[in-house]
Amino acid sequence: MVERALAGGYGPDPARRRIAVAFTTTQAVRHDGRSSGYRNEVLSLRLGEAVGSCAVEPGTLPAAALADCAGATVAELLGHPLAPVRVAALDALLMTARPHTPANGARPYPLAAGGSLAKSRARARAVVELLPLEHVRRVLVVGVVNSLLERLRERGVDHLPCDLKGGTTEWGEPVRTDAAPLLARCDALLVSGMTLGNGTFAGFLEHARATGKPLVVFAQTGSAVLPHFLGHGVSGVSAEPYPFFWLDGGPGVIHRYGGAR
Repeated sequence: MVERALAGGYGPDPARRRIAVAFTTTQAVRHDGRSSGYRNEVLSLRLGEAVGSCAVEPGTLPAAALADCAGATVAELLGHPLAPVRVAALDALLMTARPHTPANGARPYPLAAGGSLAKSRARARAVVELLPLEHVRRVLVVGVVNSLLERLRERGVDHLPCDLKGGTTEWGEPVRTDAAPLLARCDALLVSGMTLGNGTFAGFLEHARATGKPLVVFAQTGSAVLPHFLGHGVSGVSAEPYPFFWLDGGPGVIHRYGGAR
């Protein structure tokens, strides 16, 4: 995809488009009634009307990365040594070339105004509906979000939580850090777009292609990138470009592609 983008295959010439603004968004959250919290950090790049994003592990993005991005061409950033910069730049370019509209296959899913936990649960319902649950017994969840696990539990679907952070879920279940041994034990995959930035997405895509298992991606990272894999290993995408649901208590929208069959 990067090679095609550099060749102008998606429309805009990345050598002629410059990033106006580079910024990071960080948060720490602990919802009422939940025993644990978490942190997020996201790199975002502004290209015209579009914003491309890639999540990073909090504290790992060098301060110089923002200076590298502001004013640089998209082509320059597609060759940047940091994967999150490359992903955010590609996401921004594709957001301009193929925005999340019904004409491009997106189905808008409104999120009502509300508190952060209410909106998290609403998003979880939208994401889990993309899985063909009537045919699924056990889901590998990569990138633990307690609201997603809660929704799977409500639907009576077993799950295998996996996250590089490790630890335990809200219900005391161990969170594995290595997904590879779990692939054979699941019959569907629910994967965070953050796997694009940390280099693990390809392995899940290859497994889905080889086995035909449903692969649904919930994407704040690379929300405009991942729909391009529909029909090529990815069965559904919940695309959520900036600003994310956790930034605003007002109404919002996510964009769904593909989904349950």
